[in-house]
Amino acid sequence: MQLEVSVLTDAGGRPRNEDAYGFWSGGGGCFCVVSDGAGGHGAGDIASKLAVRVVLASFQDDPRCSGDAITAALANAHRAILSEQAQAGALSGMRATATVLAIDTVHHLAAWGHVGDTRLYCFRANHIVAQTKDHSVVQRLVDAGYLKPTATRDSTERSRLFAALGHDGENSASVGATDFVIQGGDAFLLCSDGFWEYVEEPAMESALAKAVSAADWLRIMEEQVRANGGAEQDNFSALAVWCSDLDHASLTPKAP
Repeated sequence: MQLEVSVLTDAGGRPRNEDAYGFWSGGGGCFCVVSDGAGGHGAGDIASKLAVRVVLASFQDDPRCSGDAITAALANAHRAILSEQAQAGALSGMRATATVLAIDTVHHLAAWGHVGDTRLYCFRANHIVAQTKDHSVVQRLVDAGYLKPTATRDSTERSRLFAALGHDGENSASVGATDFVIQGGDAFLLCSDGFWEYVEEPAMESALAKAVSAADWLRIMEEQVRANGGAEQDNFSALAVWCSDLDHASLTPKAP
């Protein structure tokens, strides 16, 4: 299994970029994470960077592509952020969302999990076959039939979350597919809300069909984010993984 990984991040119209991302390959696996911080006074970027660092360190200690390993990694990040909150008053309100993808490059399997509204999409034959569901109040209202699905992008309340790393109480991570069998040509997209808000799912699929590489795919979508976002557009970040049928893994990141 060969993997092509490309990444991008941008502050958008904000003075500070509170998004963070990272990936690590080892132990027969590739592990990717995108995080979006919040809390003000510089706390958001601290929270997101801490989440990424702790999640990847967890997989370095336990490089398994499993729901249990993802749950443990996100729980470790949750505890690390709570610990930082307790040590500095200025950081007491910091939170972070996170989405994690784990790929077993030996057995061609994937698993993923998330907290908050940073999303993961899985594509096959240029179409979305799976995606995470936001831990947001608006998403709950959509699920209950009170709002249309478009509300996850259109509602002024769409950013109200009921789960995040560093939120009071227990870690509320959701694990999606485990032992998802990867086929050649599959693709994954991990992205913060500042990205997916301005690129709707049909546009993601259309861009994928046109792209010649993971980096090209992100470039096409980035153009749409910039065209559709306003002057005060939120930070936006994305990490793309393309999978192909070869016997070794090759990571080729694009510099942000």
